[in-house]
Amino acid sequence: MQSSKIAGIGYYVPKNIYTNDDLSRFMDTNDAWIQERTGIKERRFADRLEETTTTMGIEASKIALERAGITAQDVDFIVFATLSPDYYFPGCGVLLQREMKMKEIGALDIRNQCSGFVYALSVADQFIKTGMYKNILVVGSEKHSFAMDFNTRSRNVSVIFGDGAGAVVLQPADREGQGILSTHLHSDGADAEILAMYYPGAHANKWMRDQPGYPDQELGGLFMTTEQLESGAALPYMDGPAVFKKAVVKFPEVIKEALEANHLGPQDIDLLVPHQANLRISQYVQQLLGLPDEKVFNNIQKYGNTTAASVPIALCEAWEAGKIKEGDLVCLAAFGSGFTWGSALIRW
Repeated sequence: MQSSKIAGIGYYVPKNIYTNDDLSRFMDTNDAWIQERTGIKERRFADRLEETTTTMGIEASKIALERAGITAQDVDFIVFATLSPDYYFPGCGVLLQREMKMKEIGALDIRNQCSGFVYALSVADQFIKTGMYKNILVVGSEKHSFAMDFNTRSRNVSVIFGDGAGAVVLQPADREGQGILSTHLHSDGADAEILAMYYPGAHANKWMRDQPGYPDQELGGLFMTTEQLESGAALPYMDGPAVFKKAVVKFPEVIKEALEANHLGPQDIDLLVPHQANLRISQYVQQLLGLPDEKVFNNIQKYGNTTAASVPIALCEAWEAGKIKEGDLVCLAAFGSGFTWGSALIRW
């Protein structure tokens, strides 16, 4: 069966830099508090009126296509991962297809949050393996800043996230043993509500019945009230310590699963590129696997958590910095809301 390889890669981050000190102007926080808990020093925020999840994805895609030596007209299929789409529907895949003037190809949107890119890469890999498509554009892009609440009540969430996009072009591998060796995907919805954005959603009304300000009128129950908006019912919710406890278990598990499936061990990894959720999580996983600093790539310090975009942004930065060479064994891993998690093992 034909394996797939990453033929081109690119990333884009907005020019607007917001440091921890900048955020302290809006909420009760400080640089030391944020760095101690997350490792983040700064993040990028998109231009509120000019940049969208789609436009950032396009910028990353242009670079990936150029490096792959193909044009937008050569793309057979699009897989677009994001939790912050431009519209509730349709998804960003068709918007990217329109703006890049591609042929009437298929566009699939992936909603797996932080593990979205790994899921998207796995889906694209299957299409290449079966011979259905030859040039697949895989995009992870996020514009979190438009939905963040920059007040003290939300600081445990809003200090973490940033905006950006990454993209790869997947093609059939040139030789046996090259490219994506395997992907491994998992989910467990038992604790879905400890990291979620409940509204908008059909289930949100059921959850909101116990929240302050919920109206008694039947029709009024279909909409959010001013009281609910002010209470933060429409904002993302995260139980940080609970998420951390799950992540430090599932991250190493799924990495070891990928290695064992290919009869390899942690010592065979040339570079681990984890989803940039929290520097403390990455450091814990690194220690557990016994990997030296030079074998783990982190850039959360500069960009924060860009969820579905974090893995391709980090992968591209590592490649541009010369940390990934032909023949290297690269492991990608991610864990996020759902909960969903996954890994991909790649022979570059």
